[in-house]
Amino acid sequence: MHRRTSFRLSERVMGMDEATWARHANPWSAWSRVTILPLLALAIWSRVWIGAWALLPVAAVLLWVWLNPRLFPVPRTTDAWMTQAVLGERDWLAQGDAPEVAHHWTMVRLLTGASGIGSVVLIVGLVWLNVALTLAGLVLAMGGKLWLMDVMVRARRDLQAAGRETVSI
Repeated sequence: MHRRTSFRLSERVMGMDEATWARHANPWSAWSRVTILPLLALAIWSRVWIGAWALLPVAAVLLWVWLNPRLFPVPRTTDAWMTQAVLGERDWLAQGDAPEVAHHWTMVRLLTGASGIGSVVLIVGLVWLNVALTLAGLVLAMGGKLWLMDVMVRARRDLQAAGRETVSI
């Protein structure tokens, strides 16, 4: 259980209840969230051009983070890869310690670590206003997250193949 603490923490911080998760499973919601990290980086970088007014675009991005999973309707089907990825995240939160998905833990740790390192590189790039570090951090953080989403899809399929109950919307 302790392995999933960071996943549960982010779920609580975002106020993700059943209805919000169902709406977030819409591929439009999940794919549009990919914009968040680049938008946040641009908003922070904007301090160079607009000074303290950069807090406004930062606040707008943070509002988008909260609003996004609530903005789209529940998807009509669960066939889309990104829908499966979101549902896989939920399955992972509920059953990440199941033996059928134990073989995914190494990759989950590596990709979570890669995303974390990418986030640190991104922060350093933004603090130092270094374009190369900022872009490298974005690529590593976002690439790690997207690959992790693919692992969530595969873990969900493994749970289903084993006859375990998975999340539905």
